Amino acid sequence: MNGKAFLALILAQAAHSIEEYVFRLYEIFPPARFVSRVFDLSGGDLAAGFVVANAALVLFGLWCYLARVRRAHRSARAWGWFWTILEAGNGAGHLLLALAYGGYFPGAYTAPLLLALAGWLGSSLLGTRTNGPD
Repeated sequence: MNGKAFLALILAQAAHSIEEYVFRLYEIFPPARFVSRVFDLSGGDLAAGFVVANAALVLFGLWCYLARVRRAHRSARAWGWFWTILEAGNGAGHLLLALAYGGYFPGAYTAPLLLALAGWLGSSLLGTRTNGPD
């Protein structure tokens, strides 16, 4: 597995989360609003809940990289596939929502980056049989 592709995908998710926050995805998309409410630690601030949820996601991705992928843990490939599928779906979903809305939808600017990096990571997973980081 290509560790650089994995880390790039997690960093792209961080940029994607920032885009979603800036354009207030949590106000217009019911699933994002639900997640924001679940993670709202302050009691009534959707923006804060959205930040906490997305920070948790990115931190989890960084943990996967540092503790599993970079160390060539036996579960590294499974985590690689998990993130490949998650981010490919995330990127495709945002582009499909933008198409359905007939214009910009929060997250659509960084969605192609998620798709490209998920493709890079997925192709590296298909091309290797070991758990090595690169």
